[in-house]
Amino acid sequence: MPPPSDLLTQAESYLRVGSVAEMAGAITRSHLPDFRCVGWYGEPPAGWTVVIDAEYADQVVPAPLARRFGETDFWPRWTRAECLCKLADVPMLAWWPEHGLDVPASFEGVWRTLRLPSSSGELVVTVAMAPS
Repeated sequence: MPPPSDLLTQAESYLRVGSVAEMAGAITRSHLPDFRCVGWYGEPPAGWTVVIDAEYADQVVPAPLARRFGETDFWPRWTRAECLCKLADVPMLAWWPEHGLDVPASFEGVWRTLRLPSSSGELVVTVAMAPS
C-alpha cells in the first residue's frame, strides 16, 4: 500500500543540489562523482523510510556494468537498485546475484525516478520509500 503522502509526485520540490556542507541538513543524501551532493528535504510519512540515489545522466556506463546489465536506461535502473539496496541495508554486490537491477516482487515500497537539471549537467535521481 502506498504511503499517505504526495512526496513522490512532488519530488522535485524536495530535492536540492549543492556541496556536502550545504546538504548537511538533508534527511538523506546521495554523493555525486564531482563531490557535489543531492539532498532530500521531505519528511517521510510516519512509519516509512525515504532514500535517494543520483547519478549524472550523461556519464559513461562503466564497461563491466554495461556488459552485465546493458546500457539501455542504465542510470535509471542503477539508481533505483541503489535505493532498494539502501532500504534493505544490503550492499549492491550482494544484491546483484539475486536481483540484478530489477525490483523484486517482494518489495513493499514505492519509488519514482526523475530527471533533475543541475548546473553540472542533468541528473537521474530515484527517490524510494518503504515501510520502516
